[in-house]
Amino acid sequence: MIDTATLNDTRLAQVERRPFASLGHANHGWLNARHHFSFADYHDPARMGWGNIRVWNDDEIGANSGFPPHPHRDMEIITYVRKGAITHKDSMGNEGRTGAGDVQVMSAGTGVRHAEYNLENETTTLFQIWVLPREAGGAPSWGAKPFPQGNRSGKFAVLASGYDSDADALRIRADARLLGATIQAGETLTYDMADGRYAYMVPATGRIEVNGEVFEARDGAAIRGGGTIAIKALEDSEIVLVDSQ
Repeated sequence: MIDTATLNDTRLAQVERRPFASLGHANHGWLNARHHFSFADYHDPARMGWGNIRVWNDDEIGANSGFPPHPHRDMEIITYVRKGAITHKDSMGNEGRTGAGDVQVMSAGTGVRHAEYNLENETTTLFQIWVLPREAGGAPSWGAKPFPQGNRSGKFAVLASGYDSDADALRIRADARLLGATIQAGETLTYDMADGRYAYMVPATGRIEVNGEVFEARDGAAIRGGGTIAIKALEDSEIVLVDSQ
């Protein structure tokens, strides 16, 4: 257990554990998907989103398969690849391959069509996260960037952000930021949330303790209000967190 007494009078954020087994599930053969929030045929009125976060899908995409061209609009779409790689093509003429540990973002704006294919000879696993934009419309855009794992060892690194202060992150048009961290067993990490913010965090791998509660790999942590998130790695772990309005 994290000794919360060592945090002195620190106010801890409110955390709700959402076990992996409780998530929405759809297995299409080539795609085995888990849904943290209502999506497609999975509907739960209590899980329609979290702050500006509308979708968090945990996808396993079979080798040499993927999503054919389809439309989006008025959504910020972030893809965090955990294993394998995803190849993106869109109606703007963009094409790129994003490998494990790296991130791609797409601002759908007034409308765009894109396809996402796993052209690898292994299953690709990823998180796809949708965040509501600050405002509707705008020209669509796409971007991708490698993020060395060493840069987030023992600390959170900002990978995508809607804030100018996060100069090294991929840009999104939302009041939100995506962060990633890797922590070794026994290490602790804290993250301070501002009042009125919403955060959602998932350990992609490993096992962690969050404000005194144990989370297994791929469980969701719905966090709200101001306060500190105190994280202890019970195993070597990879953590993904979105902090949003």
